[in-house]
Amino acid sequence: MALREEMSKQGEFLFRWRSYLPLLALPVFAIALRDSEYLKRTFGDAVDNAWEIFCVAVSFAGLAIRCFVAGYAPRGTSGRNTKDQVAETLNTKGMYSIVRNPLYLGNFVIMLGIFFFVQVWWFVLVSTAGFLLYYERIIFVEEEFLRAKFGDVFLNWAQGTPIFFPRFGNWQKPDLPFSGKTVLRREFSTFIAIVAFFFFLDAAADFITVRKIVLDAAWVIFFSVSLTIYFILLFLKKRTKILDVQGR
Repeated sequence: MALREEMSKQGEFLFRWRSYLPLLALPVFAIALRDSEYLKRTFGDAVDNAWEIFCVAVSFAGLAIRCFVAGYAPRGTSGRNTKDQVAETLNTKGMYSIVRNPLYLGNFVIMLGIFFFVQVWWFVLVSTAGFLLYYERIIFVEEEFLRAKFGDVFLNWAQGTPIFFPRFGNWQKPDLPFSGKTVLRREFSTFIAIVAFFFFLDAAADFITVRKIVLDAAWVIFFSVSLTIYFILLFLKKRTKILDVQGR
C-alpha cells in the first residue's frame, strides 16, 4: 500500500476512535505517576499547589481556544463527528484564518497542562511526541477530504495558513458574531473532562506515591461545583432550547 493510502487508512481509524484511543495511554500515566509530585517532595506544598494552579490555567487556556473557535463557528463546521468527515462549508476566517487546526491546537494546550501536572520530564516529552504523531494522521485524512470537496479554495487557504502554529498577522474577522450559547452547548463536556482529569490525576498521584487515598478539599470543591455546572448545562442542552442558536 502506498504511503498516502496507508496514512489515509490510519487517519480514518484514528479519527473515528479519537475520543477513546487516548485511554490506551493510561498505563504510561500510571508509570509516570510513580515519580510524580517532585515539587511537593522537594519544595513543599506551597510550590506544588502553585504549580497545580499553573497547569490548570494552561489547560483552561486550551479550552479558551476551543471556545473562541466554537463561538464563531457556523453550523456544519468545527463539529465532534467521529463516523465520517463532515464540512458543509470551508471555514477560513476567525481562528481558521491564522491556523488550519485551531481545535487541535486547543486540545494540545489542554493536554500540555495535564502533561506538566505529572511533573515527570520524560513523560512530557513522550506524551507530546505521541500527541503530535497521533494528530498528524488525523489532520492528513481531514485535509484529504477538504481538498477533494473544496478543491482550489482549500489549496489557496492552506497555502497561506499554518497547519498548527498560528500566524496572527493573517487574522480575518469572522462572518458571524460571537455566540456564548454555542460555546456553552458545544464545550461544556470538554470543561468537565478537564476538571475530572485533574481531580482523578491528583488523587491517583497521591495513591501511587503514599499508598492511600487522599482527597484535597480544594479539588473536591472544584470538582463538585464543576460537576453541578455540567449537569445544569446538560439539562439545558437535552431538555430545552435555551442554548440553541439559529445557524449554529
